[in-house]
Amino acid sequence: FPTVTHTFHPENLPETLKTIDPRLLIEFSEEYPNKPPTVRFVSRMFHPNVYADGSICLDILQNRWSPTYDVSSILTSIQSLLDEPNPNSPANSQAAQLYQENKREYEKRVTAIVEQSWVDV
Repeated sequence: FPTVTHTFHPENLPETLKTIDPRLLIEFSEEYPNKPPTVRFVSRMFHPNVYADGSICLDILQNRWSPTYDVSSILTSIQSLLDEPNPNSPANSQAAQLYQENKREYEKRVTAIVEQSWVDV
């Protein structure tokens, strides 16, 4: 079944991510569109709503999935989550705490981790 790799356009990213090129992998099973695709970041991410394995804590990819959602709606939802993290439903509690307590330091950490993930490839 199809696999899609997506790179966000810099003009659509929050300032923190504009220079670091985060990439997504979207994998569709034979059950799509009745079941959501598997979506995860290929680049390492330090984000309140991204797990260590790159998977994303996003309701439309889990309990609120609908067969009416398409790739565009998934990407739009992820874009929104990148713009405005939800620290109240964290996949990464350390990132959520830093985001709430010190956004400047949070942004530095985001940049450093994603940049390092491309060096490690």
